Amino acid sequence: EGQMQGGASQGAGWALSEYYHYDKGALRNPTFLDYRMPTALDLPMIDCEIIEVPASDGPYGVRGVGEVPIVPPGGALANAIYRATGARLYNLPMTPEAIFSAMKSKKKA
Repeated sequence: EGQMQGGASQGAGWALSEYYHYDKGALRNPTFLDYRMPTALDLPMIDCEIIEVPASDGPYGVRGVGEVPIVPPGGALANAIYRATGARLYNLPMTPEAIFSAMKSKKKA
C-alpha cells in the first residue's frame, strides 16, 4: 500500500511542481530546499484498493506496484484544471504560473 501511495505522490509532484532548472548547463535547484517535492502536508490522504491478480510471467506471481500509480495523477490533475478554468495544459509541471498563462492565452483566443 505504501508503494502505491508513494507512486501517486510522486506523480502528483511531477505534475504540479517538480522540475530541474538548468542555466547554461548548470543545475540551479540541486537541493531539497530548491527542488520542490510535495510533502504529506501538500497531499490528500490516498486510499488504495488492492486487487490481487497474479502475474504469470513474474517470479511467484508477483508484480511491481510502485511505478504504475505515477502515471494517472498528471492526466487527472490536467483534466481537473481544465474543468475548473477551461484552460488546457499540455506540459509539466502545471505550476500556478503555467495555469495563469494558459488562462490568459485562452481569453485572447
